[in-house]
Amino acid sequence: MKHATARNTRQRRLIKSTMAELGDFISAQDLHLNLAQRQESISLATTYRVLQSLATSGELDMVKGIEGETLYRHCQATTHHHHLICRRCGKAVELEAPALEEWATEMGEKYGYSDLSHMLEVTGHCPECTAYLRENEPQITYEYQ
Repeated sequence: MKHATARNTRQRRLIKSTMAELGDFISAQDLHLNLAQRQESISLATTYRVLQSLATSGELDMVKGIEGETLYRHCQATTHHHHLICRRCGKAVELEAPALEEWATEMGEKYGYSDLSHMLEVTGHCPECTAYLRENEPQITYEYQ
């Protein structure tokens, strides 16, 4: 099946450059808000459409956030990789996992599967968010009588 080439519209160029500038994973709604704050005129529907197109073409990484929302990120890597993602701020670290790659291939072969693919997202809190959360967590005190 032949895929149509996406037109290089102003909106597509704007979203590509903004995603490259932002660096970390972001939702379509948060990107749309970011663009609106910059006085850029682009609809939320167009934002979703362009992000999906860029992800399909491999120009953006796409992952599911902790609440199931799709998040997008401009990615420099040209090889298959995984991500460690902060659940609070979206900061991401690219991970290579050769042992996981071997295991996935072995499992596919063991059960007779072909044309394998997989995704792994590890989530947690980055060091900055961990420090922030520790400083701002409500302190529970107990009064004993």
